[in-house]
Amino acid sequence: MMEIIKNSNIDFMGKRMIAFVISSILSLLGIICVISIATGHANLGIDFTGGASADLVFQKPVQMDQARHALDAAGLSGAEIQTFTGGTKLLVRIKEAKNIPIEQVVDRIKDAFIKAFPDNPVAVDSSSTIGPTIGKSLQKDALLAITLSFLGIIIYIAWRFEFRFGLAATVATFHDVLAVLGVFFILHKEINLLVVTALLTLAGYSLTDTVVVFDRIRENLRMRPKDSLIPIINDSVNEVLSRTIVTSLTVFLTVLSLFIFGGEVLHYFAFAMMMGVIVGTYSSVFVASPLLFVWRSKKGGRLIKATMLTKQPAKVSLEAKPAPAPAAAAPARPLEQPVEKKEKAPKPAQAKGKGKKGGKAKAKA
Repeated sequence: MMEIIKNSNIDFMGKRMIAFVISSILSLLGIICVISIATGHANLGIDFTGGASADLVFQKPVQMDQARHALDAAGLSGAEIQTFTGGTKLLVRIKEAKNIPIEQVVDRIKDAFIKAFPDNPVAVDSSSTIGPTIGKSLQKDALLAITLSFLGIIIYIAWRFEFRFGLAATVATFHDVLAVLGVFFILHKEINLLVVTALLTLAGYSLTDTVVVFDRIRENLRMRPKDSLIPIINDSVNEVLSRTIVTSLTVFLTVLSLFIFGGEVLHYFAFAMMMGVIVGTYSSVFVASPLLFVWRSKKGGRLIKATMLTKQPAKVSLEAKPAPAPAAAAPARPLEQPVEKKEKAPKPAQAKGKGKKGGKAKAKA
């Protein structure tokens, strides 16, 4: 795999307090956005507030200011207008139409353009209307979907690692969602169903990135059970830092292309994903990992169960067994040396030689 940063040694844990301050500000903005959504003061799309939208196709290009003036003259002020390539197609969305039934809004939009541009024929390509009741129902469904996703994250991480890992991953993911909502609130961006889709996608992406970091932390905890926690977390994050940057950069370039070339329909989705990739990468390093240190076990600062640590020390003890063997065999060497002296080959050879010589002497005699 391509490595952008090799052999990095960044003290991420030393900057955890600064990161916590930044994360607290982002989360606070997200909470304010959630309160604004609940009270109806946020910039919600027609998916949540109710309204009507119409795709109109003209024979000749139409300018934005001319289209807006035509709608204002017909009593449809406050409409959102989006143009497409060539200027012959317009997307008109109206959240609220005073004294006009929601079912008649699309017809009023078409009549307004027919009256304003009599020499430019217009046709309704597609249209949709959402009542306020359906919008409220969609809000509840979106909130339920986000809640269930967070619950699933806790269960999955707690099953794969431990409960503290799952809680840290969930807080980090929740932080990412709140941070993106805070950015939308500051920039007064519209929040619609596509944004909710982006938030759920972001939750899955951020979780994947966090799991990679957590898996390396767990592996180093097994290999270095006697080391302190801060160096282990720092080393683990530095070991996967290059992989994290490459993955995040690839995803960011993809959603950036959607943001630039995807048109107005995918504008809010791509923007939410862009912000989510940045915040998700930041939270995996500066939020999720430091939370493990904050919520470490008081007994020795251990993050994983003692039963999970017994595997690695067992291998070390097996490898260490040959070391005491020379010490145990050392006292036996002095006992073996006399045996080797007794079994000297020259003695029996000399005895046999003397016998042979003696035999020859007798024969001569």
